[in-house]
Order: sequence, then C-alpha cells, then structure tokens
Amino acid sequence: MEMEWSRLSSLHEKLATQPVIKSFFQYFLPTLFGMMLMSVNIVIDGIFVGNGIGSIALASVNIAVPVFSIIISIALLIGVGGGTLYSIAMGEGKHNQAKFIFTLATVFVTVATCVVSGLSYLNMESIAYFFGANDETMSYVLDYMGILLIFSLIITWETALSIFVRNDGGPRLAMVALVVSALLNVGLNYWMIFILKMEVKGAAFATVIATAIGLIVLMMQFFRKRSGLRFVRMSWDKSLLKKISALGFPSFLSEVGVGVFVIGYNLAMSYYVGTNGLAAFSVINYLHTFMFLAFIGIGSSVQPLISYYYGAKKQRMIQETIKVAEMTAILLGFFFFIIGWLGADYLVKVFGVSSDEITRLATSGIKLFFIGYLFMGINFVYMTYYQAIGQARPSIIITLCRGFVILIAMLLVLPYFFDVYGIWLALPVTEAFVAIGLFVFVRPYIFNEI
Repeated sequence: MEMEWSRLSSLHEKLATQPVIKSFFQYFLPTLFGMMLMSVNIVIDGIFVGNGIGSIALASVNIAVPVFSIIISIALLIGVGGGTLYSIAMGEGKHNQAKFIFTLATVFVTVATCVVSGLSYLNMESIAYFFGANDETMSYVLDYMGILLIFSLIITWETALSIFVRNDGGPRLAMVALVVSALLNVGLNYWMIFILKMEVKGAAFATVIATAIGLIVLMMQFFRKRSGLRFVRMSWDKSLLKKISALGFPSFLSEVGVGVFVIGYNLAMSYYVGTNGLAAFSVINYLHTFMFLAFIGIGSSVQPLISYYYGAKKQRMIQETIKVAEMTAILLGFFFFIIGWLGADYLVKVFGVSSDEITRLATSGIKLFFIGYLFMGINFVYMTYYQAIGQARPSIIITLCRGFVILIAMLLVLPYFFDVYGIWLALPVTEAFVAIGLFVFVRPYIFNEI
C-alpha cells in the first residue's frame, strides 16, 4: 500500500524539519567535493594526453568531447526529469509511485542510449568532421570517439543512477562513487598512456573502466534498508515519459549546449587562428570543465531540496534555498575568476605546452574567459529552480539563451570586431547578459510568487 512505508529515510526526515542552510550544505559539500574531484580528474586526463602524446592529441580529444556531451545529455534528460518527479513523489508520501518512476526512467535511459549511440557509431567519420576534425586530428578523434560510443551505456547508467541516489537521500554515496571513479581514472590514464603506450585509446578506456567501477559503487544504494530505489513491475506510461522528458529537457539542452560551445569555439579558432588556436582552446576547455562541473554541483544540490520542499508545500524553505544557492554561486565564481587572473601562466604550463604562440594565446584567453564565472552560477540556480518545481518552459528558455542563441551570436559577432579576443569574450558576455536579465526580470517575480 502507498502509505505502508513506516517512515521516510533519515535524510528525508531531516529535510522536513532542519534549517535550509544545513540541508543545503549536507547536499552541496559532498556533491561539490565529488564534482571537483571529477573535474581534477578531467584536467589530469588533459595533462596526461598533452605530456604523454602531444598537442595534436590534446586538440583531438577536445574535438571528440562533444560525443561525450551527447552521451551525458541522454542521462541528464531522463535522470534529472525522473529524479525531480521521484523527489516530488517522496515529498508527497507517494513511495510506490516513486519506485515506478525510477524503474521507468532506468528502462528509458537504456533504450535511448542504445539507439543514439548505435546511429552515431555508424556515422562516426561524418560526425568527427562536423565537430571540427581535420586530416591531422581525424585518427585520434575516431579512436577516442569509437570507444566512448561502444561503452556509452555504462556512462549513462552511472550518470542517471547518481542523480537518483542523490534524490534518494544518498549524496555521500554519490560522492564516494565519484571519488573512486576519479582516482581510478588517474591511475589507469598513467598506466595506459605512459606504460602501455595506448595513446588516446588508453585515455578513453581509462574513462570507461573507471566509470564502470563508479557505477558498481552507486549500486550499493539498492542494499540500504531505507532506500526507495527499487525496481517494480513496469508498463510504458506515455504521460509519465513525457513529464520525465519535459523536466529533464533543460539539462539535456544544457549538456548539448556544452557540445555546441566546444564545436563553436573550435570552428571559430580554426577559422581565425588555426591549429595553434585549437590547441590553446583545448587547454582552456579542460579548465572550463573543472569550473563548469562546480556550478553543476550547485544545481545538483538544490534540485532534490527544492523538489522535496515543493512536494511538501514548504514554500518559504524554497525561497531560503534559492538565496543560499545564489550567494554560494557568486562566491564560487569570484574565486575561480581570481584563480584565472592570477594563475593563468601556471595553469597553461601544467599541460606541457611547449609552443610560445599557444602559451600566449591560452594565457590571455584564460584571463578573459574566466570573467564568465562571475555570472554562470546564477544562471544555473534559476534554471534548476524551474526544473525542480516541474516548470520546464522557463528553464528551457534560460538554457537556450545561454547555451545556444546568445552564445552563437557572440561567436559570430565579437571575433569580427575583436579577433581572437572576441572569441574568448563570447562566453563571458553571454553569461552576463542572461544573469542580468534574470536578476532584473525573473528574480523579483519568483520571490513575490513565493
């Protein structure tokens, strides 16, 4: 029976009673730590590839990165949508419905991954050219891309399950899975690139194997007594599938936007600067992934809280959560900006860049590009807020503006006037426009509404 569950999980009980700021940091600190470690892990990937194989390989892996974004976007589409509905159902006390949502989402992500990855694998070379590969980089791009597509199901399962584990009151387990995966990836990268000499194939295999171990760690949630993650008899509920897809669509768009961002920057750099520009951007993109995942961590932390409070009709606690998240995003963005401004030279050196031209491009680029972090976190807070309360349309509009419409416009216009400096400024200008618009037009409405 629906209310037969004698009590909520301990963390769900705490959400209903303890101060918002305490709940926020119970989710945020382990999530941020896990995301930061994953980010460091990605940067170390770049360091290994750059030092162990060379600048061409580094640029090639960067060109292939959008296929990783495609894979992750599938998991986010279904995981975030399903996780949001799961938390709302838990907040309402509908535990059997929550189990059904989890089951349906798992099957959905499996089918979607197989279809998309299969079609992509059959058209790999065309996709690689579209992503910006050329004769110098093509072989490396295909090596890396092919392995990710073959084992894509491991990546989507791990990503989707981590979202459900956090929504099920297990942020620490999600963090442990990221820690284990990240540490293994570092060791495997060194072994496969430097010892086995597998080049970019080694980097790709390291990612897949480490992700598989992380997935195994996450599966421990099934054995916890108070876990709500249980598989039940499933039927294809079309209306529920539509809700999952609608609520997860902003996260899907956001991840696809990462691919658009990489492709757009690669094409702009290739056109205005050439191969040196691609190599310089690859350095910045590795660093950007580090910062980007930190802001995703803020969104991942507030989504379970806001969804639960929304289901439990605790409107004032939603308002407090937004305020805490805003302040955290601003402080984190300022911290990243200072790191980029003061440490640009050192950040470039750790990637083993030997060319003076690439070093000059990347160093000046970091100082301009990192301005965007002053605004990015705010945009994620509001995008996540609308997702978490089940209103996908405003979240989609925010995502389209920051990840597609304004960004593409800036990449087309700014380089025309400011050359390579315009390319670096495209993202900061985009994030600033969106954040200012949210503060002026959206924030007052939300707080009056609450």
